[in-house]
Amino acid sequence: MAIFHYKALAADGRTRLGTLTVDDDRAAARELRKQGLTPIFIGSEKPGGFSLTIPGLGRKARSSDLLHFTEEIATLLNAGVTLDRSLEITAELTERPQFKAVVQNLQKTLRGGKSFADTLAAEPDVFSELYVSMVRAGEVSGSLTVVMDRLADFERERDELRGYIISSLTYPALLVVVGSASIFILLRYVIPRFAEAFADSNIAMPLPMEILLTISNIVQTYGFPFIGLLIAAAIGIRNWTKSVEGRLKWDAFKLRIPLLGQALLKADTARFARAMGTLVQNSVPLVQALSITKGVMSNKLLSGALDFVAKGVKRGEGIASPMKKTAMFPALAGHLLTVGEETGRLDEMFNRMADIYEKDTKEAIKRFTALFEPAVILVMGVIVGAMILSVMLAITSINQLGM
Repeated sequence: MAIFHYKALAADGRTRLGTLTVDDDRAAARELRKQGLTPIFIGSEKPGGFSLTIPGLGRKARSSDLLHFTEEIATLLNAGVTLDRSLEITAELTERPQFKAVVQNLQKTLRGGKSFADTLAAEPDVFSELYVSMVRAGEVSGSLTVVMDRLADFERERDELRGYIISSLTYPALLVVVGSASIFILLRYVIPRFAEAFADSNIAMPLPMEILLTISNIVQTYGFPFIGLLIAAAIGIRNWTKSVEGRLKWDAFKLRIPLLGQALLKADTARFARAMGTLVQNSVPLVQALSITKGVMSNKLLSGALDFVAKGVKRGEGIASPMKKTAMFPALAGHLLTVGEETGRLDEMFNRMADIYEKDTKEAIKRFTALFEPAVILVMGVIVGAMILSVMLAITSINQLGM
């Protein structure tokens, strides 16, 4: 038997300090759980105070870092490991130095006497408002382990959807970049060589070759300035989209893009539903959940519509009716939430809606790439083919002159 000091969270959200005489720290954790407490720290010495962060560290976690962190903490808490020890183990398992520093700071701050939610809130670049609110709800209700499991599921689903979208659009983007670069190199450096051959001969240049050389001369003269103009335009658009008005117009434009716009709408609807399902499932009030979910959505036009929905909820209209009135979300979403309100299972309906729109997003992206990839290949093939045909006609005309 040994004496262990502990710090734990009670069901009312308050911190409890005390000692237990047990065989080891695992036995202490089991005893605390029997008492309805969530262990934060168990050790032979009293939990001390430490300073917060490394000044000017300025780092942001990757989505994979956050996913692994959440999964590891959830697994360790389920195994009966204290929160303090879970953070210590997670820091040891973290390979990326930047995120390891984040986890180590969390452990120091937690030992300093702050709640886990406040500890996470001190790292706003890493942990979103949704993440912190979920943890806070878990601490207050004494169900932190369950909440971490749900957060792990939420991060996993979001990471899978993000990964699918990125991987699906990478190949078409590479086709456009590589194809455009190839055409530019041919026009800028290869085609001009044939102009020299015709300059040394007295034969008339075939019309296709003449057109190609004219285009080549334009590219030689204005090619790099045009590329510079494109880069400047991209930077200008990027700065413009950082303004409130610019971002709203840009997000509205993205939703109007054929095929891709529907995919983006469904992706944001899936994010909205997954976040709301996770929050409502943990008894977060609807108005607060809507406010938190705004930060999860990438399209500001859609997230702005949630303000109207929140006002409707405050007026007692529920969530389905004002959501339909916005006319921003897919029609099925409103009907599903109506059923959820009528049956009293709104959290389940949000999760069901997330499943539906995550699947629809993947199918929409698949349809877009199925049409976009052949279209890019066809356009590039026609352009390159026309260039080769023009060159072949020029070579044939030179050979005929030699005969």
